[in-house]
Amino acid sequence: MRRMMKKAVFLDRDGVLCDNSRHYYITSEEELTLNPGVIEALSVFRDRGYMLIVITNQGGISTGHNTMEDVEQVHRYMQELLEKEGITLDEIYYCPHHPENENCLCRKPLPLMLEKAVARFGIDPEASYFIGDSERDVEAGEAAGIPSIRVPSNGNLAGVTEQIA
Repeated sequence: MRRMMKKAVFLDRDGVLCDNSRHYYITSEEELTLNPGVIEALSVFRDRGYMLIVITNQGGISTGHNTMEDVEQVHRYMQELLEKEGITLDEIYYCPHHPENENCLCRKPLPLMLEKAVARFGIDPEASYFIGDSERDVEAGEAAGIPSIRVPSNGNLAGVTEQIA
């Protein structure tokens, strides 16, 4: 018997889920604002049977703009905001490295964070999507064999629901 693979919507954090127009490095709860349409879009994706997984570069850790604790606190707060609306994220993967300071294998556009999630959760890449607001997001998705959708930074995420069946 063939095991059914799961499907997921992978989402970049800054510029897709969270507004980063005022703060490029979101370092605290006070700086975190969800973008328009996030609740609506994630609800639609969840209702359509998709796992919700965040894939984000957080190079500010490496450059000293924030700490790992800052990033994890922002993630907890983001999850709390979403959970108040009945949305649970399945996982958050983040790369703490920045090319100014070190080379790594996880920073987008490299696909390692996506590949880890696919392997861990038994996700079918071809039945999944990666939504990002930069070329490096699209490149990471394509390198992992995941169809990718580029959205405008800090736009309304609800508009992308028509592209995902």
